[in-house]
Amino acid sequence: MKIEQIYTGCLAQGAYYIISDGEAVIIDPLRETKPYLDRLEKDKVTLKYIFETHFHADFVSGHVDLSQKTGAPIVYGPTATPEFEAIIAEDNQIFEIGKIKIKVLHTPGHTLESSSYLLIDENGKEKVLFSGDTLFLGDVGRPDLAQKAAEMTQDELARMLYESLYQKIMPLNDDIIVYPAHGAGSACGKNMQKETTDSLGNQKRTNYALNQKDKESFIKAVTEGLLPPPAYFGMNVSMNKNGYESFDEVLSYASQALSPEELEERVEFLGALVLDVRNNHEFAKGFIPQSVNIGLDGDFAPWIGALIADVKQPIVLVTNENEEEETITRLSRVGFDHVLGFLKGGFEAWKNSGKEIDSIHRISAKQFEDEIKNKTVKIIDVRKESEYNAEHIDEAYNKPLAYINEWMTQIDQEEHFYLHCAGGYRSMMAASILQARGYRNFIEIEGGFNAIAQTDIPTSDFVCQTKVFPYIS
Repeated sequence: MKIEQIYTGCLAQGAYYIISDGEAVIIDPLRETKPYLDRLEKDKVTLKYIFETHFHADFVSGHVDLSQKTGAPIVYGPTATPEFEAIIAEDNQIFEIGKIKIKVLHTPGHTLESSSYLLIDENGKEKVLFSGDTLFLGDVGRPDLAQKAAEMTQDELARMLYESLYQKIMPLNDDIIVYPAHGAGSACGKNMQKETTDSLGNQKRTNYALNQKDKESFIKAVTEGLLPPPAYFGMNVSMNKNGYESFDEVLSYASQALSPEELEERVEFLGALVLDVRNNHEFAKGFIPQSVNIGLDGDFAPWIGALIADVKQPIVLVTNENEEEETITRLSRVGFDHVLGFLKGGFEAWKNSGKEIDSIHRISAKQFEDEIKNKTVKIIDVRKESEYNAEHIDEAYNKPLAYINEWMTQIDQEEHFYLHCAGGYRSMMAASILQARGYRNFIEIEGGFNAIAQTDIPTSDFVCQTKVFPYIS
């Protein structure tokens, strides 16, 4: 038997590849299927099943494409209602793969169809729990995402989650290894650990949700501090439930090399958004006017979903050379399939064509220190609330990037301000969005708070954040 965790950091997502005696299963695969097909060919095994723990909200699974290419059936837990052919398993149903077995545990609460998969080895020992979004390391799945579809309150879903955890998972042996669907940074939970695997016994001891005195205290603990889910979540659920266009077709169409003139036409006549994925240092020096910068070198996919939101938004890309396919792939993982092409030759081609360019007014932390000395200025910190609470510039306002479309309209376009995040990645996203919407009354700080902390600019006392409720980094 072999178990491989295939972890994708920018999505904080774990897929699982398991083989036994010439047969394989894959749990919660990502959108692109080639890596799995390559593994199957290399190992000379047959894919027998594709297990889905639930209808994912934060990414588009590769289940449909993978099933079509291999003939392996898709398996969901009880109550799932996909629009494509699938096996809807019964609670406690056993699936045999080579010499091992996988037992379905229906564990609703995160969603109604949420299920965990218990692996039983060839000796009959319960060995591994693939817990999906039911149990994370340090946390449990948020119980508010399925409210609309289930016509239930988050408290009612939390009650179901409690029963799933305490009746189905807690009685399992402590030495069982837990493999969750997500880790720290995912918006599917609020208090996840950075580790990606742990023993169930350690989670019983350390996970706050598994140490509540009763059901009511559990409900309060898991629903407290939840931030609104990103707007794209519902659209991803729909794609996972109803099916989607083949990734191969999406990649083929999106890989059109565009001249500067062709890019302009797609913006003007098709309403395409210019998405520039270069790093923030390159972008600051020059870019196509109205471009939005979301760097490929950070938490790209979650920020795409949070800031663009509409998966049907037409997009044209500006990338570094040979990063086009990677960008298209990472967009497709969160359902953004409407890429109309990329600028051939990148930004240099645009600049060499003599067309208009724009730039961000960016200064160093030392320049910032010199400019604000003995002055009253407005400073906007776009980090998460938890980061701001830990330490911030005295008198700075906290306006998290995730909510820029809400707070941007409250800005006085006549009032000058400074803008920063932790290191420059998020503040450049904010700067590009602000400038695209006509705001030019700001200066962005290179290096963010990490650089500012090295100056003599007064900051609040550091407060250790023992419990963090992350949205996305």
